[in-house]
Amino acid sequence: MVQKSEKFKMAFESHRNGQLTLACDLYKEILKDNPQNHEVLDLLGVLYCQVGKFCESEELIKKAIEIKPLIYYYENLARLYFQKGEYCKAINCYEDIISGGGDNYENRFNLAMAYKNNNNFGKAEEFYKKALELKSDSHEVYFNLAALYLAQIKPQKAIECYKKAIELKPDDWESDYFLALAYMQSKDYKNGLKSFESRLCRQSAILSQHKTYPNLMEEKKLWQGEDLSDKTLYTYYEAGFGDILMFYRFMPELASKCKKIIFKPQKELVPLLKENSYGAEIMDLFKPENEFYFDYHIPFLSIPFVMGKQGQDMFVHHDDGYLKANLDKVQKFKEKFFNNDKFKIGIKWQGNTFYEKNRVLKVEDFFPLFELDNTQFYSCQTYEGSEEFGKIQEKYNVINLAPEFNDFSDTAAAVENMDLIICNDTSLAHLAGAMNKKCFVILPYLYNWRWHTDLTKCDWYDSVKLFRQKTPDNWQDVFSIVKKELKQIIY
Repeated sequence: MVQKSEKFKMAFESHRNGQLTLACDLYKEILKDNPQNHEVLDLLGVLYCQVGKFCESEELIKKAIEIKPLIYYYENLARLYFQKGEYCKAINCYEDIISGGGDNYENRFNLAMAYKNNNNFGKAEEFYKKALELKSDSHEVYFNLAALYLAQIKPQKAIECYKKAIELKPDDWESDYFLALAYMQSKDYKNGLKSFESRLCRQSAILSQHKTYPNLMEEKKLWQGEDLSDKTLYTYYEAGFGDILMFYRFMPELASKCKKIIFKPQKELVPLLKENSYGAEIMDLFKPENEFYFDYHIPFLSIPFVMGKQGQDMFVHHDDGYLKANLDKVQKFKEKFFNNDKFKIGIKWQGNTFYEKNRVLKVEDFFPLFELDNTQFYSCQTYEGSEEFGKIQEKYNVINLAPEFNDFSDTAAAVENMDLIICNDTSLAHLAGAMNKKCFVILPYLYNWRWHTDLTKCDWYDSVKLFRQKTPDNWQDVFSIVKKELKQIIY
């Protein structure tokens, strides 16, 4: 018969090795014989937290604390609250731990993280710095403190911290990447574009091409600024639709430097870019390697760096826009949806939520705008988030254009018929800006680097106006300002 001490060792070893089912069963067997075993109660609580059984986890850890209030158990409870997203409870827990004898580096750091996630940036900064008092060479503190500054649109402070993080960990590509964003947020593109070359999507794009064209990619060089006047350049997409649309401003200049340029964008962009090719060959499908040729290649977002862009030359402006809609499609959309004398407004509330989920707008915040006289609203929401249109349909006469959109050429034709676009930070904003169509972009409190620090203007697009949350998660106040501005335009 296995003794309890041996059973505990087996359970703990199984837990440590990731054999969670076995560990769970053994912990339960021990508790059946000794329900007051606070150490096992705590460990089983930690295990439940690992598998997302938060209620059971909280109950067990609290029971362990009742039996023996060890600081270690309180730390596990605080971690549980943090993992659940109950940051106020985590903060209270960590503050009690620190004041009760658990004042160490890890708890100061975790308290800072809890404050940051609870949008209390002042206290987060305070405890990151307190953590540094105990561990001055902490890479993770400098990295997270830099991220805090970057999110608060304090790029110079972020730059200092990212540099320190890189000094402590020289091979840290992630810090180098975010350092690039901090530089670019402050419009220092000379340094920013150099660090931006460390981005993960660049490596992924190159790796993808190696898999598609293994021999060509092995033979041909990455373009680093060589003369292209008698050469063929192959460039390919990376990142999102908005990134490609924003950087497409460089295509006319790039095309003029090449004997031939071949561009492979995402399939959804192909028809639009074929209509705006500037002499480039826009690939819709990958060609067989034995039928394909190029002299140099480059990921698309590396183009301004290799072209030597440094500051204001990043913001290449085209007075009438650098993307045009297909005129036949424009007419078809006009006849079907836009043949009225109302002020026509396209809306979108959600883009790709893989990154920066705080960019998603609340559909309900658009509702007061729908009540304005002499307006006709059109939903441009496709894919993820399109199910929210049902909330609009129940109450308001908003036309859903999503079923008409097969690609960005269709979207551009609809946009050309509109007087204004109102949307979140998404590809539609970049499309409208590239077409020189009037657009209101609604930004969250913590917004993306590309909008820089001065939101009174949009550096990338003359036709775009930026509206930002004054406080996190408060869209209502932003839409009140948008509504006031809209009235001034319409009436």
